[in-house]
Formats: sequence, structure tokens, C-alpha cells
Amino acid sequence: MPSYYLPFSQSTEYLISPFSVEVILALTRAGAKGKTASEFSTGVDLPSEEVTEEALKLFLPLLKSSNENLRLTTANKLYINSNFSILDSYKKLAVSTYDAATENVDFTKTTETANRINQWVEERTNNKIQNLVKPESLDDVQLVLINALHFKGKWSNPFVPSVTKSDFYVSATERTTVDMMFTEDTFKYAESADLDAKFIELPYEGGNVSMTVVLPNKVEGLAALERNLQAVFQPQNYQELYVSVKLPTFLTETELNLTPLLKNLGLATIFSESADLSGIASEPLMVSEVLQKAFINVTTTGTEAAATTALHIEVESLPLPAEYFFIADRPFFYYIRTGDVVLVTGRVSSN
Repeated sequence: MPSYYLPFSQSTEYLISPFSVEVILALTRAGAKGKTASEFSTGVDLPSEEVTEEALKLFLPLLKSSNENLRLTTANKLYINSNFSILDSYKKLAVSTYDAATENVDFTKTTETANRINQWVEERTNNKIQNLVKPESLDDVQLVLINALHFKGKWSNPFVPSVTKSDFYVSATERTTVDMMFTEDTFKYAESADLDAKFIELPYEGGNVSMTVVLPNKVEGLAALERNLQAVFQPQNYQELYVSVKLPTFLTETELNLTPLLKNLGLATIFSESADLSGIASEPLMVSEVLQKAFINVTTTGTEAAATTALHIEVESLPLPAEYFFIADRPFFYYIRTGDVVLVTGRVSSN
């Protein structure tokens, strides 16, 4: 599992879209050659190019679902400097495999072009992601690759509309007050002795999308869980059980520069003058930075989440007593997935 699933800090809220990162990296890898290309496998553990492209051809059309209860959309776009040419073969691949739109822009007009890119991002993320690209970041840039993801879903098992003020234990010696949601219903629930944690799957209406909340049994047990995320993401021994659930409402917004992390993982050549991106253009190219902004809002009715990654190149409850309790009154880890694809993952450590 790539390390960008992991939080950067133990003390802050954290949110990232692994899916958005992987789409942008795959789109870049499609134009890489030699050592530059091999680092995508050895460094960030991307599947082979053939496997990735076949999976995306099947999966991306599914990420255009929309109904009154669930909206899940993704979009890719290439912004190309008006005096710069990318290879026809790369443009065709971007369109056919990644469903990417292309647009020629004048990167010398940095403010105008940044506004143009940001407007597209805002439109694709229901205005949740704003000002992704700064004008000063477009100096000497020839190509910008963008992936935008937006998700909005209603809980299949809604929480009680009102919230209560409850204690949330930030640590063994510190606590704060949060707005706590409550529901009782039948959920997929699991307990892991090895991970010393509880799991619950909270489904959304209208599609194969759910949020999994992973709650350590100890107040200060989250760090140990995050050191073992490979096991956290493995299938758990779920049972359909009637569970009393308390979960805080939370809103998280993050802006991450993924460049240092990707370099540390071994994806270094693309950021240097030794980069071989000759599958994109005949002129020498290198990546200047990889950025992501992400947003999530979890309430009693459901969840809204959005993420954008930019790469610059140059029902009623059953009347039963609950026997199982899932009380998220301490730091926890969560992820939203559809099938085997992790859309967003994050941590709530305070509120």
C-alpha cells in the first residue's frame, strides 16, 4: 500500500484522496520512459500500465453516477500551453483511457489561466475546492494535469436529525466537546483482537459506496493502527449486527503538497532534469509539483466529499435493544470506498 494513505502528522486532522492521486500519477506514467517510468512501480507501487489502463477503462464510466441520494463524479483535464505541443499518441491515450478533456491556454497570462483552471475545478466539485492553482505556480509551466473528484451521499441508515454535545477524548489527559450523532440499526460490524479495534461499515443509499470507521479500543490507540494500515484495509470478519452508533459530525479541509512525500517514496526522477517524459512530448519536461486539496463534511443526513489533484509539468430503526456499541468518542480512522477503490481516507483526532 502506498505511503500516501498514511497521515503526515499524528496531531492533526488528515484527509487525502488516494484515487485522485493514483489517477494523476498513472496519467503521468503513461508518458514516462526508462528509469522515470520504472519508479512509478518501485516507488509508489502503481500496478502495471496495462492493468491500470484496463481498470480505468472499466471503472471511470462508473464514476459518473448521479441520483437524488448519491452523486459520485470524477473528471480529468489537461491544460496545455498554447505554444507547446504534446504528442498525438499521448493525447489520444488521455482521452480514450482516462476520459480526459484537453484545452490550450496561455500560461504567460498566469492570473487569467489560474482563474480558468480553478473555475473548472469548482464546477466539478460543487464549489467545495477553490483556488487550487495559484498564478505564481504557473511560471515556466507547459502542461497541467488535473483530476477532480466529488462525492455526495445520503446514509442508508440515517442518524437521528438532532445532535448532542458529548465529550471527545483527544488523549488520555485531554478532552473536548463535539456534536455527536446517534443511530441504532443493523450494520456490518467487526472486532479485531490483532488490531485492538472495532470496525463498522456505514452504507450510502443508491450505490455500492460506504464509509468504514475504524475505532481503536484505546484512547491513544490510533497511532498503532496507522502503523498497520495494510491490515486495516484487509477484509474483516464482518457480521450483520444490531449496533448502537455514536459518531461526531466533522468537517475537514486539507491542502497538501505531495512532492516531498513522492520523492521520499522513490519517485524522484520526474522532479529532476533527468526526467524522461518523452511519451508526452518531444521537448524535455519535468514535474515541478503535485498538489491536492480535499474536503469532507459528515453530518446526520450524509457525507459530501471532494478532492482535486493537480500535477504541474513544467429507513426506521428496528425496535430491538442494541447488544453492540460503537462509540467514536476518541480519535479514529475512516475511509470511503466503492468496491475495491478507496476514494478518500482520513483521520479525526479532535473536533
